[in-house]
Amino acid sequence: MRYSGTVLVAGATGRTGQWVVKRLEHYGIDYRLFVRSGEKALEIFGPEIVDRITIGSIENEYEIDAAVNNADAVICTIGGNVMDPDELPPSAIDRDGVIRIAQRSKEYGVRQFILVSSLAVTKPDHPLNKYGNVLTMKLEGENEVRRLYGEKGYSYTILRPGGLIDEDEPLQHSMLFDTGDRIETGKINRSDVAQAAVEALWIKAARNLTFELIQQDALSQKSFELYYKHTAKNLGNG
Repeated sequence: MRYSGTVLVAGATGRTGQWVVKRLEHYGIDYRLFVRSGEKALEIFGPEIVDRITIGSIENEYEIDAAVNNADAVICTIGGNVMDPDELPPSAIDRDGVIRIAQRSKEYGVRQFILVSSLAVTKPDHPLNKYGNVLTMKLEGENEVRRLYGEKGYSYTILRPGGLIDEDEPLQHSMLFDTGDRIETGKINRSDVAQAAVEALWIKAARNLTFELIQQDALSQKSFELYYKHTAKNLGNG
């Protein structure tokens, strides 16, 4: 087994989170789910996951504590829906929610934190920032994850995918990984974002770095390990 710990998936009922759960199951990795709606989780994943669920809000520290307790790693896929006026704003989810989960995870001894963020978060003039400064809020969440989990004995991986699509199973395209927020645009299947997040659990080259990633040509892959290693090596970290 590539990874033997227990992974908490925050935002598990979202479209990317669902793929993370599928990939964890594919690799036989033990997991728990932190979700807002237990009913929705049971509808999506089936009654067999009832013992894996913690129901709660990213606004409630005590509910987060119940979720992160006994986890070895967290894969955080939470994100606000900026088009829904009834949803919490990006400042409450993409910044404060991410920060709160990262802080409580570290407080409870979680050693590894993997965050799904977004391309272009360092570009304040990007059109998406018209919607509640969502990219800036994501960057502030990222910064706190890097601060908390950059310390010795802990590790983080931050993934900044391009536009998310739902077209294919994972590992069906060659990829472009980079750092420094230099990729202007691109798209990627949610399944591949989930694949990258799960592989980051055991690929050492993925640790303590921030990656942008988009898909390229249709081409079957076995793993994204070489993309991680090549990018880290170019930075002198591989």
